[in-house]
Amino acid sequence: MLALLHTSPVHVPVFDALRDAAHPGLELRHHVHAELLERARQEGPEAVTESVGDVLRRALAQGARAVLCTCSTIGAVAESAAAGVPVLRVDRPMAAAAVAAGPRVVVLAALRSTLAPTAALVEEEAGRAGRPLLLRTRLVEGAWDRFEAGDTEGYLRLVAEAAEAVTADDADVIVLAQASMAPAREVARTPVPVLASPALGLAAGAAAARLGHLDPAGSCGGVSAEAGVG
Repeated sequence: MLALLHTSPVHVPVFDALRDAAHPGLELRHHVHAELLERARQEGPEAVTESVGDVLRRALAQGARAVLCTCSTIGAVAESAAAGVPVLRVDRPMAAAAVAAGPRVVVLAALRSTLAPTAALVEEEAGRAGRPLLLRTRLVEGAWDRFEAGDTEGYLRLVAEAAEAVTADDADVIVLAQASMAPAREVARTPVPVLASPALGLAAGAAAARLGHLDPAGSCGGVSAEAGVG
């Protein structure tokens, strides 16, 4: 069983659908804690360390063989927790795929608190791979307000427009920092490859749950980076 730590309920059907399509038979157990993101935004991700640990311990007690954190803002906190089972952040495989695609990486985020953790992760993966990196981050202004208002169509439209504003002269690859941004890949008209985290992250989580440890094949869990490119 793979446990998933979410900070929004919108992720539950997304990951269920991905499981059904690519990982039939994988048991998912969803833990939704929106208050963790709100507190992390106000006080910093480290403020939720103890609460994240509590969630991970409950997941372990319920039989989880691995945990996937789908929130980019608190992903590093979850990943660093001593849980007794593998704990993965959903965006790490995406970051590894991004640095493999080329040195010019543009990160788009709808939430300001996600920019720094995602940038740090991409830099970490570039260092691990020994690859050069020219990283830029951009906040999609107004998008998170749409998301919080329940205007999913408007939210994704703004994300897609931001992706379309990035040209091939600007970047080798675009990273969508938050899992909720993923559907914008399907509508963005851009020659620049766009990476989203859910499919790659779930593949890595499924491998960890199956093996009982992180896949030694790499941070993408042995999954081709193309799985997240649109």
